[in-house]
Amino acid sequence: MREATKARKTFETEIEVTVSLDDPEPVKINTGVGFFDHMLTLFAKHGRFGLIVKANGDLEVDSHHTVEDVGIVMGQLIKEALGDKKQINRYGTSYVPMDEALGFVSLDISGRPYLVFDADLTNQKVGTFDTELVREFLQSFSVHAGITLHARVLYGINTHHKIEAIFKALGRALGEAIQVNPEIDGINSTKGLIE
Repeated sequence: MREATKARKTFETEIEVTVSLDDPEPVKINTGVGFFDHMLTLFAKHGRFGLIVKANGDLEVDSHHTVEDVGIVMGQLIKEALGDKKQINRYGTSYVPMDEALGFVSLDISGRPYLVFDADLTNQKVGTFDTELVREFLQSFSVHAGITLHARVLYGINTHHKIEAIFKALGRALGEAIQVNPEIDGINSTKGLIE
């Protein structure tokens, strides 16, 4: 089983995350940030992998540290759980419609972290969630997972729908990329390794 658990504690947050890439259960998310919990649940369910997140952060300040640090730990765990990356598809792409909004994510588990984020999130908040934190999460996640990640909202009106489309597309694209493909001999790279 490709799985990993990690705890991280700072003066701002205390986080414990478990990922299981080959088992879609359980998915249990509790960060104290309701909308973020909802998005991470969708991410895992559409990616078909297990994810447990427990986070306590300085929410009396705001949710920035919690969201960013969860992204850091999740990225580290995805990288660890993938191990030597033998026979994984490596690439994944998904378009997801969410009512009037259309989200797009394409990623490469390349070992070369990079984020391209193109989304007009017109409302500054969804519930108590600062929408600028979507980019912060994706940045910390992609850097620590070693993923080249392109995320875009092609169009839409409702900010909740736009963000939901991104997280669902992220889950589906990652789920495709991490799949073991028996047709791939060793590492899916002409270099012979993914660092």
